[in-house]
Amino acid sequence: MSSQTRFKTGGPKKSKSNIGRIFILFLLLIIIAAGAMAVIILFETEKPLVTLKTDIKYLGRKTTIPFQVTDRKQGLRSVAVTIEQNGRSMELFQEKFQRKTWFYGAGPSETEGVAEFDNSKVKLKDGEADLVVTARDFSLNGFLKGNTVTGRYPVVIDTKMPRVTLEHTQRYILPGGSGIVVYDLSEPSERNGVEVNGDFFTGYPMPNRENRYVAYIALDWDADKIESSRAVATDMAGNEGQAVFSMTLKQADYKKDQINVSDGFLNSKVPEFEQYYPEMKGSMLDKYLFTNNEVRKRNAETIKKLCGTSEPNRLWVDRFLRMSGASKAGFADLRTYYYQGQAIDKQVHLGMDIASTAAVEIKAANRGKVIFADYLGIYGNTIILDHGQGVFSLYSHLSRIETEVDEVVDQGAIIGRSGATGMAGGDHLHFSMMIQGKFVTPVEWWDQHWIDVNINDILDQF
Repeated sequence: MSSQTRFKTGGPKKSKSNIGRIFILFLLLIIIAAGAMAVIILFETEKPLVTLKTDIKYLGRKTTIPFQVTDRKQGLRSVAVTIEQNGRSMELFQEKFQRKTWFYGAGPSETEGVAEFDNSKVKLKDGEADLVVTARDFSLNGFLKGNTVTGRYPVVIDTKMPRVTLEHTQRYILPGGSGIVVYDLSEPSERNGVEVNGDFFTGYPMPNRENRYVAYIALDWDADKIESSRAVATDMAGNEGQAVFSMTLKQADYKKDQINVSDGFLNSKVPEFEQYYPEMKGSMLDKYLFTNNEVRKRNAETIKKLCGTSEPNRLWVDRFLRMSGASKAGFADLRTYYYQGQAIDKQVHLGMDIASTAAVEIKAANRGKVIFADYLGIYGNTIILDHGQGVFSLYSHLSRIETEVDEVVDQGAIIGRSGATGMAGGDHLHFSMMIQGKFVTPVEWWDQHWIDVNINDILDQF
């Protein structure tokens, strides 16, 4: 009996002792694991990532350098941007961050900044250099200094402006008129052209002459003065050179026209526009005014975008063909629209309306590439030709389109049939000329004498 009693009382004591040891061992394991985890976190070895947001190969007199730095673990401690050349190092940007925690997120995970290179301050010589972006995180790795990454980007410092030398400038120009400017550049450029009253016209290389360019220019139909005119070039480093010139503004007289809008016209035309612009609301007159204003603006934006780029080579030769027929409306006619005796709208007619017989053949006015052949709001079925170097022609209100985009058509090629689609009250052709999207009077481009005096005779000299 006594032996059995000793056996029963000794067992629980041994069990409790084992449980205590296991608990202590478990606690030690937790502490070791936590310590190991803390070491892994605090001494993580992943470096920050540095990215230049633009591909910078040149630094001009003043250049902005946008960059982005990320670190998804401990977070960023500091970012610095320097420029190095022949052993000299100049700081362009520096930012340091305060530690927020001792684990992940101690610093920001991402930062964006802009370093400013101003050679009037750093005073480095033109030539090769290194742009250096250095970032450090809040890791305790590297003897508590953190993980460091250095992005090194070879660049060329170029502070010389390109020289622009004028060879020919347009002497006289009309409101709504065209012309050319010829100029030489001292070096290849990133962008060059001619600015007139704030509008930029791209320059195109002339054949067989290195660094010589021609820019076709235009003036707004309602321009009352020439505020500024210059040839300008920006080189790869962002340095800008210019040559200012002057032109004499000739006077142009535009007639005023009255358009009467009838209920019959509304009933025949509005349903056509409703197919393409279902967002129109209100009465037939409301929908008409929406078309004549909002749709007209959208169409102008489309045309400007289409004419934003052009074939680099001149495709056209000599004067542009005029369709035979009677002139129904002229360029820049000032139109006032009346409904039931009340003036309801005002617009400007930026083309020439020509009518002969219904569904007459429409021919390409000159050689060009088809860049648009579709329905275009107030213009109806429309074709736009790119004649190269920023010169475009437009044919609208067509009943049929007989060409397609990307087709190169010769002068006189049949491209469609006249009609009354769009904002047209009867069968006719609306013809427009444009210089890089700016509407100009077609009369000049129909005139061989004007072409010779203002373009051909000038270019033949070079």
